[in-house]
Amino acid sequence: MRSARWLISVVVALVAATGDAARADNEPQPTPSPAARPNEEAPPPSVTIIGPREAHGVLGRDVRSPTNEDMGHIVDVIVDRTGTVRAAVIDFGGFLGVGSRKIVVDWNALHFGRVAEKGDSITLELTKAQVAAAPEYKEDTPIVVLGAAGSLQPLDDH
Repeated sequence: MRSARWLISVVVALVAATGDAARADNEPQPTPSPAARPNEEAPPPSVTIIGPREAHGVLGRDVRSPTNEDMGHIVDVIVDRTGTVRAAVIDFGGFLGVGSRKIVVDWNALHFGRVAEKGDSITLELTKAQVAAAPEYKEDTPIVVLGAAGSLQPLDDH
């Protein structure tokens, strides 16, 4: 009798184990996240080729008025939260960095038609007097952007 009970308990245990395994095979298994797959390579990045005369860096570039007056040079670029370029910070006035101040001009007031060579300047559609009257740019304060035609939209503050 003892061996019959033992046999029944073994059979019941085997049936239960087999049923659990069958249910486990039918349940969806979690797939490992991409980070958990160390053997797989990430897809290659996209590549864009820009010709040497097609685009140039602007930091440090001289800025001139339409009448060829020295307006300073670009020291920074202001972007909004979407990454859209909104304005340029120009180090304006002074002599050898003494007495200069930073002002912000609308990106659309700048023209890049003459920047084929590294020494070429960028044209700003403002006069020296207009730029001299602009408030100074200071970090962590509201930015006053000087625009050529007054069409600049305010930066969203969300």
